[in-house]
Amino acid sequence: MPRLPADCETMDHVRAEIDRLDDALVDLIAERFTYVERAWQLKTQPRDATVPWRIQQVIDRVRRRAAERDLPPDLAEALWRQMIGWFVQYEEEKLSQRQDDEKL
Repeated sequence: MPRLPADCETMDHVRAEIDRLDDALVDLIAERFTYVERAWQLKTQPRDATVPWRIQQVIDRVRRRAAERDLPPDLAEALWRQMIGWFVQYEEEKLSQRQDDEKL
């Protein structure tokens, strides 16, 4: 059963809870990745991977949510920009590869 931070009496307790949360975060990012995987399949050109208005929409929403949860919005934004950047690069590569395969 998860412990609240105040109920952690040792560093082992704290580490166990951080590990539990890390596992949950990886699971959620893996689920998000399945949608990114589908997104590139629905796009046609590598340039379609970057949608600036959508990126800003996501960042704005994440910053609001972070503030609501007493998480520094700058931290949330930095994490999401890193993740989005990786996903955009992934989509560009997949779309370019598909274009190359279609030329053969």
